[in-house]
Amino acid sequence: MSKQQSAEVPYGTLDLLVLKTLQTMGAMHGYAIARRIEQVAGDSLQLSQGSVYPALIRLEQEGWIATEWGVSETNRKVKFYSLTKTGRKQLLVEVANWENATALVARFLKAST
Repeated sequence: MSKQQSAEVPYGTLDLLVLKTLQTMGAMHGYAIARRIEQVAGDSLQLSQGSVYPALIRLEQEGWIATEWGVSETNRKVKFYSLTKTGRKQLLVEVANWENATALVARFLKAST
C-alpha cells in the first residue's frame, strides 16, 4: 500500500497497539512508538502525532503507562513511556476485547442471507 493509500487505525485499537508495542519493545518515546507500529503494520497505516500523543496522555491518565524524561537517540529531551503493572493487565483485557469483536464481525461476514 502506498502512503497515499495508508489506512487509518480502526477505532478503539490504538490503545491496544501502543500497549502491545511497549510490552514487546520496552520503554520508548512517542515518535518511536508511532514508527514501530507503522513498521509492524508494514507501512499499511500512517499514524499522526495528533492521534498518538492524545492516546499516550489517555493511557497515562488511566495508569496503564508511566512516563520518565530521558534523552533520545538524537540527543533531545523526550518523554519515555513504559507499561505499568496495571497496563499489563489491561493489555490482556484489550486483546480479549479485540478477539471478541473480530469474532463477532467474522460471524456476520460468514452468515448467509
